[in-house]
Amino acid sequence: MSQPGKEQRTTHFGFREVPESAKDDLVAGVFHSVANKYDLMSLGIHRLWKQFTVEASGVRGGFRVLDVAGGTGDLAAKFAVRAGRRGQVVLADINESMLGVGRARLVDRGIVGNVAFVRANAENLPFPENHFDRVSIAFGLRNVTHIDRALASMFRVLKPGGALLVLEFSRPAVPGLNNLYDAYSFNVLPWLGRVIAQDEGSYRYLAESIRKHPDQETLKTMMEQAGFGRVEYHNLSGGIVALHKGYKF
Repeated sequence: MSQPGKEQRTTHFGFREVPESAKDDLVAGVFHSVANKYDLMSLGIHRLWKQFTVEASGVRGGFRVLDVAGGTGDLAAKFAVRAGRRGQVVLADINESMLGVGRARLVDRGIVGNVAFVRANAENLPFPENHFDRVSIAFGLRNVTHIDRALASMFRVLKPGGALLVLEFSRPAVPGLNNLYDAYSFNVLPWLGRVIAQDEGSYRYLAESIRKHPDQETLKTMMEQAGFGRVEYHNLSGGIVALHKGYKF
């Protein structure tokens, strides 16, 4: 209970304002619900975006890689192949349901031995300082309560010379694409959620959370403020998604 005379700090949960203390549980409820059908959101195009991320990562044999909010296991699986037996990939996610999906998928594909699974909050990663060669977070940053704290936490666990890759929905950069994107996000996506996943509300939240996420230039500035250097971004699918990459020096 908040103390008398003190206003409780709030944050956004989609288009709603909620107490900061409630957001983690609300987001957890969404991902418990959509864990097995989360890929529905991009109609499969996410595989191309993630492949671009892996190619841009520069991960090679012997690297230690941390994939934050990586519950579906897509990036972790690709990184594990590149890191090889001498390397290690840690798939971290705050949500146990998503983590379970990722673990099951990797085991089914025979990717074992150099992958570990850790339940962790992106804002307070339980790993040593200067530990990983690469850190990635795909479609997870917009769901954290404090983006600045998450960026600082990922910066801390990176080795000097290491890089962070942030793959996230962003702002369309092609004229006219905004209207089409809005029509899909606020009409088609909730309908798909209702018909296929029996959960319209969670998919509506996912669409709303995209609109509340910082645009390309704002996120670049936030990464620089967290200490990252040589920050750049690449727009994918006309800016519907952007890949940001920055280094720790």
